[in-house]
Amino acid sequence: MADPREDLVLAHFRRSQEVVERSAADKSFVAATLTIADRIAQALRSGGKLLLAGNGGSAADAQHIAAEFVGRLVRDRAPLSAIALTTDTSALTAIGNDYGFEQVFARQLRALGRKGDVFVAISTSGRSPNVLAALQVARELGLITVGFAKAAQSPMHPLCDLVLAAPSEETALIQQLHITAAHAICHLVERELFGAQPKS
Repeated sequence: MADPREDLVLAHFRRSQEVVERSAADKSFVAATLTIADRIAQALRSGGKLLLAGNGGSAADAQHIAAEFVGRLVRDRAPLSAIALTTDTSALTAIGNDYGFEQVFARQLRALGRKGDVFVAISTSGRSPNVLAALQVARELGLITVGFAKAAQSPMHPLCDLVLAAPSEETALIQQLHITAAHAICHLVERELFGAQPKS
C-alpha cells in the first residue's frame, strides 16, 4: 500500500523544480546573479568585505553564505572576507536589550561596515524591520546594498542597489532560490578572483 504522504513530498519537489526552472529561464534573475557576483568580486579585490544578515532561515542562509566565502566552495584558495551579522550572540543580545531588536544589525553595520563594502540583506517578506534599518544604515555609510528578496515589491526593494528577486510567494522556495543563487555567486567570485578550477 502506497504511503499517502508521498503525494505531499512529490508535490513539494515539483514546486521546487518548477521555481528553479522558472528562475533559470528568467533573464533578469540570471543577470542579477551575475551583477551581484561582479560587485562582490570588485569589493573584495579592493580590500572590502561582504556583510550579511537575515532572520530565522535567512539568518542561517547568511551564515551559510559567509562560510562559503571564508572557507571555500569549489576550489582551494585564499579565504575571502565575509561576516554574518547573525552569529555574535553577545552583540545580538546586548544590542537587542539596550537598543531594541530593530537595531541588532544596524548597529553592527555602523561598527564594521566601510564605504565600498557589500551588505547582503536577506528577507523573504522584504518587510523585516531590523533588515530595513540595516539597509538604511548601509546606504548612509556608502555600502553597496544587495537584497535577497521575493519578486513582489516590498519596502526592501527601494533600499537596495541590486535585488535578487525570487519568483515565488512560498517562503521555503524563496529560501531555496536564495541559497542556490548564492552558491552560483560564490562560484563566480572564486572564478573571477582566482581563475578557473584547475583540471585534475
